[in-house]
Amino acid sequence: MSYSEIDYDYDDDEGGIIDPVKLLTICFALGIWLVWQRYHSLLNRAIFFKIAPPLQIKDTWTAQKLPQPSIEAHNHIDGLLPNFTLPDRRYITAYDPATAYHLDTILADSPDVITKKIADAYQAQKAWANTSFDDRRRVMRSLKKWLVDNQETCAKVACRDTGKTMLDAALGEVITTCSKLDWLIKHGERVLSPESRYNNLIMFYKSASVHYEPLGVVAAITSWNYPLHNAWSPIIAGLFAGNSVVLKCSEHVIWSTTWFVQAIKECLRACGHDEDLVQIVCCYPDDAEALTKSPLISHITFIGSEHVGRIVAQAATEHLTPVTLELGGKDPAIILPSTDLEKWISLLMRGVYQNAGQNCIGIERIIVHESQYDELFKMFTERADKLRPGHSLKSPGDGVAPVADVGAMISGDRFPGLQGAIKEAVDGGAVLSVGGEPWRHPYLEQASYFKPTVLGDVHPESAVAQHELFAPVALIIKYDTIDQAVEIANGTRYGLGASVFGPVKDDCIKVAKRLQCGMVAVNDFGVFYLNQDLPFGGTKYSGYGRFGGPEGLRALTNTKAIVVDRWGWAIQTSIPAVLDYPVRSVTQSWDMVSGLVAFLYADAWRTRIDALMKVLKASGR
Repeated sequence: MSYSEIDYDYDDDEGGIIDPVKLLTICFALGIWLVWQRYHSLLNRAIFFKIAPPLQIKDTWTAQKLPQPSIEAHNHIDGLLPNFTLPDRRYITAYDPATAYHLDTILADSPDVITKKIADAYQAQKAWANTSFDDRRRVMRSLKKWLVDNQETCAKVACRDTGKTMLDAALGEVITTCSKLDWLIKHGERVLSPESRYNNLIMFYKSASVHYEPLGVVAAITSWNYPLHNAWSPIIAGLFAGNSVVLKCSEHVIWSTTWFVQAIKECLRACGHDEDLVQIVCCYPDDAEALTKSPLISHITFIGSEHVGRIVAQAATEHLTPVTLELGGKDPAIILPSTDLEKWISLLMRGVYQNAGQNCIGIERIIVHESQYDELFKMFTERADKLRPGHSLKSPGDGVAPVADVGAMISGDRFPGLQGAIKEAVDGGAVLSVGGEPWRHPYLEQASYFKPTVLGDVHPESAVAQHELFAPVALIIKYDTIDQAVEIANGTRYGLGASVFGPVKDDCIKVAKRLQCGMVAVNDFGVFYLNQDLPFGGTKYSGYGRFGGPEGLRALTNTKAIVVDRWGWAIQTSIPAVLDYPVRSVTQSWDMVSGLVAFLYADAWRTRIDALMKVLKASGR
């Protein structure tokens, strides 16, 4: 057959040139999709904003060194107060505990000022409650971008106000806050969107759903150990839930917290929202009732000591304000027999000495089998002895950039009590191998450093093993059996977090389930907080309620159940004549209701059929 005899038809229906109508349709649909994606991208893109870094974090900055640093140092040291002071008002001295340098002296809020700030937040929330999740997500995305871009500045600000190291700031302040922002961006809308709930047979013609609505103004009262994260965490959660937020931070970190909160205000302004949505309260504890007893506050999150937590919870009863309490802990780390100590020693060290031990989920007790006690005690002693106390931020007098493993504690006020507890433990038979006393900086004499400490063979009932130390102190306790280890771990009034280390995962999980606490990490330390999809909180005297995760976010909302007719055009609730007021026959009405109960809930089908007949008879049918 020659080529000329073959009929070439390139325009048949089975191949050849693509139908131009189809091509145009595809291109048009693709164009619409691209335009929509572009619009959605612009709608959710992070908004740029900036805030000037404080002068106090610069290498060239220097200031007056306080001979007796305290938040009330301005009352006995000349030159600390502003040139013009307001009569009958109190002030707070901010200083760096790692250097004793004076940072600023800040006007404390009076009860009237606090009330005004709450009212401003109340008014601003009315418009914010009607914003979309896209609007709120854009604020979160803008904050996350700013934090990532300015993480070194933020870490330095936190270091300057608390005395922590840059590494501690990166781990405890920046990463955790970025993790929470990321979770809100990805999962916040899903958690707060209305959700359908299952129905039962008697309600088959209804549909049920749960809605999560903003509460209004929520408050947070936070501790000093993580000024960035403790400020931002409740603020961003409250904002995403549609609330305005009033934050009262510790007086010890008002300088840094003011700057961190100002960044959020700048972000809100840049995104087109009212900066009054976020308010910071700076006051002494005796003026805090203007916040805790305010009728405009709809929820309080408290992070701090048990003593102050009780005061806050009691004050909140004035208007039955719900409270979430996180009151610290005495977290144990149980090391099961035959655990590879070399493998986990670095995690254990980080768990004890992170943030100079000022960590609510820090490892306060290490419970190790007696067969491995000597090895672990030696490891801790050798490594803790090499830790270098000091500050991270270079000052003009340093010469070279300082290198430090463990930063300062927030104040030296607790040193006498801490030393007393350690001495009491030693007198009771404990072995002190390293530390146990303050560390004196060679030229920063008033700085608040405590030597990294190792205390071995600690009795589990001793005061040092029963009370939260919140200090760079490793307590090592022996056990004989697993049951004894669990009993020791559960043997304090606290129940916040815990860790279990061991060679077999299933054995670790079995022990974890027996612990009386809110969170457990297996072969790790504190990672349950880095996963922001998990609730954070404890039991016993560690508090109640949860923040973090879906549970924490929903706690900042009013949970509302809504039930509607599924097919309103066909069936709706009506009262049978036999049950209508006035009731015509008590016997007949009882027969109908009791028969209905048996029809719906009896076990046997025969009983259900008999009950249905009883219902029909009682209804007169």
